[in-house]
Amino acid sequence: MADLKTMINEAAAFIRTKTKVVPEIGIILGTGLGSLADGIEIASRVDYGTIPHFPVSTVESHAGRLLFGTLKGKKVVAMQGRFHYYEGYTLQQVTFPVRVMKELGVKALIVSNACGGLNPQFSRGDIMIITDHINLLGANPLIGPNDNSVGDRFPDMYNCYDKELVKLAEQVALEQKLPVKKGVYVSVAGPNLETAAEYRFLRAIGADVVGMSTVPEVIAARHQHTKVLAFSIITDMGLPDALTACSLDEIIATANKAEPKLRELIAGCVARM
Repeated sequence: MADLKTMINEAAAFIRTKTKVVPEIGIILGTGLGSLADGIEIASRVDYGTIPHFPVSTVESHAGRLLFGTLKGKKVVAMQGRFHYYEGYTLQQVTFPVRVMKELGVKALIVSNACGGLNPQFSRGDIMIITDHINLLGANPLIGPNDNSVGDRFPDMYNCYDKELVKLAEQVALEQKLPVKKGVYVSVAGPNLETAAEYRFLRAIGADVVGMSTVPEVIAARHQHTKVLAFSIITDMGLPDALTACSLDEIIATANKAEPKLRELIAGCVARM
């Protein structure tokens, strides 16, 4: 198997044959959030399946392509569909697109996800700015040989959710009169939703929301010194003493309803990044 840097270069070289856009901002669109791309003036699309070394999305509601274009005057690349550990991919594969984005020119990464709420002060449909995370995936994208040309062996996770970008998001939300929460995201392997006991445990260790993504991409971004701004849409509530059944259809419906607000918030942030 080729080394990581070679794989990154081969993927980026192929993508450059398909688009003339040199992106400065990368956007990862989470479950039920694919139409966040509607605000992008799209110049070109590249299917994951055509890109060397790229995984392919297997999850319902993930389109599986890179979108290149302009958003609020900034050159962007958006992942319309991401990869998850529970699909059977390694975390190195899950985070490979983040590596390629940097090679293409990306300096800042905006990540979105759908998640379950743990904080009883939160509600379905709320948008949360992620300020920190807990990794309970049982794995890490940095395990294995380290390529010093990609990033340091022992990266510091200080400021992995860039404090200045968090402030910017808060300011944009205030100007848009959009109530937002801030909090800690915990990532678990999935794909099942959690038990009541697990929700209670996750809340007890300091998490405000729970999901099955985001943390690997943020670790990889921090490893390669890419700034990160991340948002969650709370699609269901994991309150152990008031738990009800939940389906994927309900999760996606809630994400779709909150999506226009997040789209405006992300656009507002991009305009000032």
